[in-house]
Amino acid sequence: MSKFVVQGGHRLKGQIRVPGNKNSALALIAAALLGNSPTTLSNVPKIRDMDVMADIARSVGVEVTNGRDGELIIDPKGLSSSKPDADLMGRVRASVVLAAPLLVRFGKVDLARPGGDTIGERLLDTHIAMLSAFGAKCNGDFSGYRIKVNKLRPGKIFLDEASVTATEMALMVGATMPEETVIEGAAAEPHIVDLCQMLIRMGAKIDGAGTNTVRIKGSKKLKGVKHKVRPDHIEVGTFAIAAAITGGDIFIKNVIKDDLRMTLSYLGKMGVDWEYIDEETLHIKPSELVAKQKTFKTRPWPGFPTDLMSPFIVLATQTKGTVLCHDWMYEWRIFFADHLISMGAEITIADPHRVIVSGPTKLHGEVIPSADIRAGGALVLAALAAEGESIIEHAEIIDRGYEAFGDKLSSLGAKITRVE
Repeated sequence: MSKFVVQGGHRLKGQIRVPGNKNSALALIAAALLGNSPTTLSNVPKIRDMDVMADIARSVGVEVTNGRDGELIIDPKGLSSSKPDADLMGRVRASVVLAAPLLVRFGKVDLARPGGDTIGERLLDTHIAMLSAFGAKCNGDFSGYRIKVNKLRPGKIFLDEASVTATEMALMVGATMPEETVIEGAAAEPHIVDLCQMLIRMGAKIDGAGTNTVRIKGSKKLKGVKHKVRPDHIEVGTFAIAAAITGGDIFIKNVIKDDLRMTLSYLGKMGVDWEYIDEETLHIKPSELVAKQKTFKTRPWPGFPTDLMSPFIVLATQTKGTVLCHDWMYEWRIFFADHLISMGAEITIADPHRVIVSGPTKLHGEVIPSADIRAGGALVLAALAAEGESIIEHAEIIDRGYEAFGDKLSSLGAKITRVE
């Protein structure tokens, strides 16, 4: 077990550069299996989930190697199995997207149940219904799914939930058929746009990326390409909050403005003072944190992302006012607030999806575990704002989603060390 030891009360100052989007890169590795030549991904985040996804691809015969400057090269020529390693599948939720390229390449796939953070019920009903609409037959039990198809057929795919991974899978399948496929109820997150852009480079024609209706005309022969992974807007939001709660003054580089509109809107309504220095640099200034709105809630893109709700709750503990934070998506994500309460926060857990936070409150150091990626990152932020020493256990969970989190915070002036 690894842990972060944090001495709170230090103001952050300086600049950092965020890496590529975690959720983009995971799907792009899967999409690379559809190419007839190697695909090279740049701006890939150096996180544990990427290592696991690369190992899953290797388990079915794909060659995955590291190139220059952190590039990842995926060569599918050795693809030989439709049964990814079950143990590895159980470590990463996004591994489910591999069902799409494997079904295309083999007409069948044996898929263990994907793992990932335990933040609530995360069913695959939408994914299975989507593959069935393409003509696949799916049988599943407690251990996983066996999916087969004689011939994939294009058509109109309706997603009853705007699932990111189900949308990614539908895009991958549709990209391999010359006839038009229409996806209605599609997710529209930045990582969906990123996947569409790569599939277009590979040879597909896609209209409507970033909207809820996407039209695809694919190709039976997709090619390998070079593609730069889109910057991680979740990491941008996390560091912006870290600066705000410590009275910091930081510059965040490698950002995309369109990916931050709702995040910066919510931060602004909590009193966070920000400005763009140029097209790719966001400046978070020392701010007087005062809540200008009473209710903040997640919703599908372009709404406030669920992955930022845990850090946002920490922000609320340091902001003057009483606010309701509502994450309707995952019923267990909110319970990390118990640890903030133990640190001195004034939080009422209204139900599994909502907390009422009154601030600002003085937090004190505590020994606390990381429950999931985003809760772990949020607790590190709380420790930055707390008085005294905090120990955040299970730092390896945070490593799954944040690249060199402790090192980056340390470069900004945080007093944080890692103990293995």
